[in-house]
Amino acid sequence: MSAKRIVIAGGSGFIGTALAKEFAGRGYEVIVLTRRSRVRRDGVREVVWDGEHPGDWIPFLDGAEAVVNLTGRSINCPHSPENLREIIASRVNSVNAIAAAISQVKTPPRVWVQASAVGFYGDTKNNLCEENSPVGNDTLADICQRWEDTFNSAVAPKTRRVTLRIGFVLGRDGGALPVLSKLTKLFLGGAVGNGRQFISWIHLADLVQMFVASIENENLAGTFNAVALNAVTNAEFMRELRRALHRPWSPPAPVFAVKIGSRLMGSEASLALVSQRCAPKNFLATGFEFQFSNLRAALENFYPR
Repeated sequence: MSAKRIVIAGGSGFIGTALAKEFAGRGYEVIVLTRRSRVRRDGVREVVWDGEHPGDWIPFLDGAEAVVNLTGRSINCPHSPENLREIIASRVNSVNAIAAAISQVKTPPRVWVQASAVGFYGDTKNNLCEENSPVGNDTLADICQRWEDTFNSAVAPKTRRVTLRIGFVLGRDGGALPVLSKLTKLFLGGAVGNGRQFISWIHLADLVQMFVASIENENLAGTFNAVALNAVTNAEFMRELRRALHRPWSPPAPVFAVKIGSRLMGSEASLALVSQRCAPKNFLATGFEFQFSNLRAALENFYPR
């Protein structure tokens, strides 16, 4: 009997690399769709796609156990009109390409897991958002809504669908944590602005298991917040990071300095200033067990004392 196949679109990045490793270790045949393929020695096969058009990758969806779509230009860039157009297009076009491919294969994938983000809720202030909370009213919320609307309207009647609204992912080798850690080690680990904005974080290991559950638990369908149990404020997050890295208190960075620094780093200041306080209500209802529900334990996992 051949191994179950999983196709990961946009799977060469931070999260996709972790997913490929996990599913290969579970005995799956793993196909990664990426813009530049390379020869790998871990048993994972990379296939070229442009995230927009049909191609030689389509037959890999035929009879696949799952397709996971992580494709999308990073939001960690200046939010100029041109960049925002590219951010939206990369997300919408990839969903449409996968939907078109599913319509062309004899045996559609059993499940389609689509990445989204907690940016869907906009600036939540102190309000706790669950999966049925309304969409926000800022730029990133609009992007997430268009992303999800495209996914939900895709015609794939024989494929179970799961949307994961992913929070601030903590990992040693990717995402924002290595950058924050570097700044903290340089004694620049103060709170951002007033520090009261919430961060809905999740350890990469727990996020990977959420993808596993989404694929292997046939009862999972719909939208899930992929975040840890306890969102923390920016001030709390930076305090715990300083503790993990053995650094003393640092003065907070005023908003004007954050804006200047973000511009110099080619980033977007609002990413650090917006509050997103979310709860994983739907995952908890499934009995999902977190390996890291406490921020201190999560950070100590990366930076042992």
